[in-house]
Amino acid sequence: MKRADISFFDTLAQKRAKEIRQAADNIEIKGKKYYVSNDGDDKNDGLSECGAWKTLARVSAAELSSGDGVLFRRGDVFRGTVKTRAGVTYAAYGEGEKPKLYGWDRGLDDPALWEEVDTERHIWKWGERILDPGTLVFGEDEQWSRKLIPSYIGGRFVCRDDESRVFDMAVEMTEDLDLYWHYDERLTTRTTTDDASPIPVVDDSLGELYLRCDRGNPAMVFGKIEALTHRPMIVAGRNDNVRIDNLCMKYIGHHAVCAGGHVKGLHVTNCEIGWIGGTIQHYEGTDPNYPEGGRGTVTRFGNGIEIYGGCEDYLVENCYIYQSYDAGVTHQITTGGKKTVMEGIRYKNNLIERCVYAIEYFLDMNKGDTESYMKDIVMEGNILRLSGYGWGQQRHNYHTPAHIKGWSYYNRASDYRIVDNIFDRAAYRMLHLVAREPESLPKMSGNTYVQTLGGSLGQYGANQEKEPPILTFDENAEASVKELFGDAEAEIFYID
Repeated sequence: MKRADISFFDTLAQKRAKEIRQAADNIEIKGKKYYVSNDGDDKNDGLSECGAWKTLARVSAAELSSGDGVLFRRGDVFRGTVKTRAGVTYAAYGEGEKPKLYGWDRGLDDPALWEEVDTERHIWKWGERILDPGTLVFGEDEQWSRKLIPSYIGGRFVCRDDESRVFDMAVEMTEDLDLYWHYDERLTTRTTTDDASPIPVVDDSLGELYLRCDRGNPAMVFGKIEALTHRPMIVAGRNDNVRIDNLCMKYIGHHAVCAGGHVKGLHVTNCEIGWIGGTIQHYEGTDPNYPEGGRGTVTRFGNGIEIYGGCEDYLVENCYIYQSYDAGVTHQITTGGKKTVMEGIRYKNNLIERCVYAIEYFLDMNKGDTESYMKDIVMEGNILRLSGYGWGQQRHNYHTPAHIKGWSYYNRASDYRIVDNIFDRAAYRMLHLVAREPESLPKMSGNTYVQTLGGSLGQYGANQEKEPPILTFDENAEASVKELFGDAEAEIFYID
């Protein structure tokens, strides 16, 4: 093992980020080109730069054909959600920075819309109703909120770590920039599995936003404030052959790009994706990732790019993804007894940092399913760093981060390779690579490992008989990587 020069790896990541941010537009569109700009008008036909559309709502409503392209003007900011069409490309035109697509309707930077409702505890209320925010981000991404999330049991909000105690916002807001979103106006008609009372419906509900800000009016303190609200940015859904190129997608409380079912040909290239997730999925049941807390609230939304279900020809390449509450990029499914195939997956030359998981995948075969499989998966040339060091680590299940997170499911796979990546520091496991059978494990080659001595190297192995051990990153780390992981050409660097 060699002592790590952290400045070398930091510089390498900064260089990759700059290259991705400055990537040129070079994507072919065979059909019609539609233009979108802040100077446009939704009454236009969109077929020229002078006749551009203006909003994401107009893009979502458009009747587009396979082969068409929607081009967003560089340097502009667009807000809302894009619903895609099969075979359509969504990309950039013009000069300057990538077009920015943000989730919420506006920034929270108007001082007149902040009212101090508790002067003793410095609690401020935003003057407009808002979708559930995963967090708030302040200034040029320098600070963020800690989100307070109570459980909802027996018709009332109770403290998550002590369900006998009624949640009192003023009492629980103990830190500067603590955030609380309140909504209980619309309840489910059905009861939950663990409780006889209905629960609030979160999805499209507008509630009240409270923020503790010890330095005064939040907008005057920070200038720029963005909310990660309960919306996805680009919904690929079940549409095949959707291409997304050279866009900057930020401040999104759901997923930046999401698809499901069985999807072919989803390609995401040259994009910047940051500050994703944290919104409430629902209030019901026991959070399986928070066993210490009993019936905890689930807050698992937040992947940069996700396919939930089967897929073919899935490519994420040359993207810079950061600060996701969950994963930077993922393919995953709990099959529910139905055969699912995930094939032809490429994660290449990306920089993914400060997510809880840089890359997450799992194939959970249940309810009698014996036929599902993954095939032809390549993770190559990526820089995966600082997993578990971002804002998502405020979650209760703090012990789960990993650069590549496969969990401990069946994970049947073949032709699965992890090659020439850099794994740079993780708050917990560097790798969590477990499958029922040894032949389903990835073939490792030429990867670089950088970790603090005494930290975790992670898990690699079959779990048919028992879970493989969680290995420590110690003086035996090089032998473990080369002999147990099979990564004979690996380079291993330690941090004192």
